[in-house]
Amino acid sequence: MSTNQSSSSSDKILAAATRIAQAHGYRGLNLRTLAEQVGIKAASLYHHFPSKADLAAAVARRYADDSAATLEAIAMNAGTPEVCLNRYPETFRRSLENGNRICLCSFMTAEYDDLPLEVQVQVQAFAEVNVAWLGNVLQRTGMKRKPAELRARAIFAAISGAQLMARGRQDIKLFDSLIESYRAAGLLSFDNA
Repeated sequence: MSTNQSSSSSDKILAAATRIAQAHGYRGLNLRTLAEQVGIKAASLYHHFPSKADLAAAVARRYADDSAATLEAIAMNAGTPEVCLNRYPETFRRSLENGNRICLCSFMTAEYDDLPLEVQVQVQAFAEVNVAWLGNVLQRTGMKRKPAELRARAIFAAISGAQLMARGRQDIKLFDSLIESYRAAGLLSFDNA
């Protein structure tokens, strides 16, 4: 198998594994089901990923990397910190729009104690990518580093919590109304910065 074919197969496996994990978490990441969705034999998965833990770590790492790229694109295109902060919730809303899924790392965080160490590390990395980005946005408004970091953590927790509530009720409008309530309370504005 050529490197391109192997890479293409790995990409297909990672994409399908991400969809499964977003809907069912780490425990729901069944390798036989995954192999069926990708159209390969279950044993062939081990050619690409030696274990379920390796697969889940690769999925979480790719998810964090994709999130970092999305956030960077927002920062480049938004222009101002205000626009960046206003666009941040859309990164979580997209999962809800896609089959009422939730952030992969939010789902895996709920299973944290049962995750292999390499997956735990990647789940933490996702949260830190988001908090660091939010902290940088807030600092661009003149907020000092420590208050910006604390507020960034609060924003991350609030947005991911809104996503969880909306998913549990299968109601994306609930997500939108929670985001608006955060804006009204000043969490997603610079009036209190």
